[in-house]
Amino acid sequence: MTGPGTDGGPTPPGAAEEDRIYAGPAARPRRLRWTPALRAMFAESPPARDRLVLPVFVRPGDGPPTPIPSMPGILSYPVDRVAALGRALGREGVRGVLLFGRASRKDPEGGEAGSDRDVVVRALPRLRAAHPDLVLFTDVCLCAYTTHGHCGIVHDGAVANDATLGRLMAIAAAHSRAGADFVAPSAMMDGQVAAVRRALDRDGEAGTGILAYAAKFASALYGPFRDAEMSRPSFGDRRGYQLDPANGRAALRALADAADEGADILMVKPALTSLDLLARARRRFDLPLAAFQVSGEYAMLRAAADRGWIDLPDAIRETLTAIRRAGADLTVSYFARSAALGRERAR
Repeated sequence: MTGPGTDGGPTPPGAAEEDRIYAGPAARPRRLRWTPALRAMFAESPPARDRLVLPVFVRPGDGPPTPIPSMPGILSYPVDRVAALGRALGREGVRGVLLFGRASRKDPEGGEAGSDRDVVVRALPRLRAAHPDLVLFTDVCLCAYTTHGHCGIVHDGAVANDATLGRLMAIAAAHSRAGADFVAPSAMMDGQVAAVRRALDRDGEAGTGILAYAAKFASALYGPFRDAEMSRPSFGDRRGYQLDPANGRAALRALADAADEGADILMVKPALTSLDLLARARRRFDLPLAAFQVSGEYAMLRAAADRGWIDLPDAIRETLTAIRRAGADLTVSYFARSAALGRERAR
């Protein structure tokens, strides 16, 4: 994707490596305002629904969208059905989506991610054609593409940070070329934002922004997501690279590192167990802040509502209000469609 601050293409062959990577300004605030949809999403006092981003699962294969048992009401879409979804979101007033894909054929290095076969790469132009004003975010990770289910390249039984960065760079560049407005590196590798920023700038994609999963905690609330993405680790866990929920100061350092490396938006995840951190981040950073109301948060509220223990529309409003009150500019939530419509609905 080309956009603000770009000349529409990569640096001509023969230019020095430094010129290809660092040409132009280091900060490009115009990434947040160069289309009407972006201006609406990042206005500091917008209508509530302009603050919402819907996570969307894109799967290999064909046929109708597939229900996710641990997330009632949420579907996984084959590529040929995402255009219909995009048109529906346009009618409903949803401003943004965050795309998650998974491989049709996994391997140890997640080779399908970012390739021509990648369902995210294939879905992006279809969504753009169906809903031109939709802001397109893409998750950049390897867990749903690797045989071992970890977020990076594994060497000698451990996730190798620097080897993983090269894969994240290639995936982010591929997503950008396919039409992403923002790429969202989520593997929690040290230096991932700086690496992705270099890759985008070098590829002539300086107008594509970065939503940084900067404070992503190792949480028990990701279980339904891992069911949907078939991404549970085959050995060990992710505590060696995701943040310890006990460590708020470490999370603030991670947010600061992502800001220094060139992130356009900083994200905290999960949302409801991180409201204190979100409030602290709001006082410290001027960048837009996002919070991810994750799959387990969604599933708990739906389960309680299905048993008649809570009123779901009220719970949606209350939790989204709390996230906003704590300081989030954007909320990534599986309730985005319900909130945009102003009522709970079946999908």
